[in-house]
Amino acid sequence: MIEYLKKLFAVPAAEPVKADTHQLAIAATALMVQLARVDNHEDERELQIIVDCAVNAHQVTREEAEEILTDALAHAEDATSLYEFTGQINDHFDQEQKQALLESIWRVALADGRIDKYEEHLIRRMADLLHLNHREFMQARHRAESAAS
Repeated sequence: MIEYLKKLFAVPAAEPVKADTHQLAIAATALMVQLARVDNHEDERELQIIVDCAVNAHQVTREEAEEILTDALAHAEDATSLYEFTGQINDHFDQEQKQALLESIWRVALADGRIDKYEEHLIRRMADLLHLNHREFMQARHRAESAAS
């Protein structure tokens, strides 16, 4: 009888939630879009870097990456905070993937040849929200700077 009651009230094991890769790509790209917009000017070089990063990070075609960028631009427009994007990324990316994303974000910031103080501040906030420490923040910046030169 006790076994029957245990089975009756047993909570089934939670199935791991499978991430929608397109939605994760949009979330990652939306962070880069937010950075591109922080100085109130979307530079074409920044948008091109965002597409390049989407192609490399998500193994998609250039056309798919441009579609992801279009979706991310729309989502970024409606976003009320960075948490909706960083929350999805934290739920599904490992530490290495988050570091690679931060490097891509730095590449966007470096696309116009300079780092604005607002860009650096926003990247710091993103790194904090992605649970990346200062060392990881600086390593991502150095890798992006090396790739840019």
